[in-house]
Amino acid sequence: MAEDCLFLTLKKGNIDIRRMTNGIPQVSFVIPVYNEESNLPTLVERLTKIMDQSQIKLEAVLIDDGSRDNSRAMLKQLALTDPRFHVVLLSRNHGHQLALTAGLSVARGTEGVFVLDGDLQDPPELLEEFYAKHLEGYEVVYAVREKRKEPWYKRMAYFVFYRILKKIANVDIPLDSGDFSFIGRKVVDILNQMPEESRFIRGMRTWIGFKQVGISYNRQERAFGDSKYTFSKLVQLALNGIFNFSEFPIKFVSSAGFLAIASSLMYFFYVVIKKLFIGQVIEGFTSLLFVIILFGGIQLLAIGILGEYILRIFFQSKSRPNYIIDQEICEGKPVK
Repeated sequence: MAEDCLFLTLKKGNIDIRRMTNGIPQVSFVIPVYNEESNLPTLVERLTKIMDQSQIKLEAVLIDDGSRDNSRAMLKQLALTDPRFHVVLLSRNHGHQLALTAGLSVARGTEGVFVLDGDLQDPPELLEEFYAKHLEGYEVVYAVREKRKEPWYKRMAYFVFYRILKKIANVDIPLDSGDFSFIGRKVVDILNQMPEESRFIRGMRTWIGFKQVGISYNRQERAFGDSKYTFSKLVQLALNGIFNFSEFPIKFVSSAGFLAIASSLMYFFYVVIKKLFIGQVIEGFTSLLFVIILFGGIQLLAIGILGEYILRIFFQSKSRPNYIIDQEICEGKPVK
């Protein structure tokens, strides 16, 4: 292990003495990549420029999430030629959240990690601004999306989802904040200890606590290619956020059940009173069909919501690894 050394950082006229290890980066970029061969050259160019100019000792951890284009070969060649790029190649496509989890587990930044996407919608140039907030004592500095250059229906879906989640979640997840963030080493270590299979990292990050603050920015549109987050993947991510951080679905089923019972009792008493005092019995196939559909729908909804919770318990109980690393290249050499 390399020897410890001291370095001095000037901040607002005061000397801030910090400890780090020789050769070990202070901050790690953590960037999942999936079929981004058209964006990679620009991303690497911008990251290289930042690493060349920054006073912070940096590394870039790029995680290939089972790409089917040329991204994998490009990343491998990059890591072998520039030791500042730390590349992790997963065995298959595990999904964005698990790829990000893999990156957090190998990131070596002694002070923290800077998480962003590989599609250039999250500008890596904001590192200095986020890092400055970290130096003020914030363990998590998350980005708040002021404007999104995406189709209106996507913007509307995100807007509605975040506000519903904030209303029903048992932790105060910030509005319009994604995975783009600076996460301090303390929080990264705790995230790495959390074995959840259905991960919603922005929620887990909030649940951990410590001092957190948001920084507003305008989210850019993709430089090249199409979004790899399909509608079904976005729905799954939303469900993970709701079912992992809210008791509302199961309580909603209970409330719906009580409401259905109350409604049926009221209807029953109405029929009895009409029979006894008026001498009429309500007949008709339509009313019977309505009652059957109502109660059948409530039962199916209850089973579906219970199934979501049971499904998460089922997958978690298998205790399988969340991801499998095929190859890792660090400091220009394959990791054995």
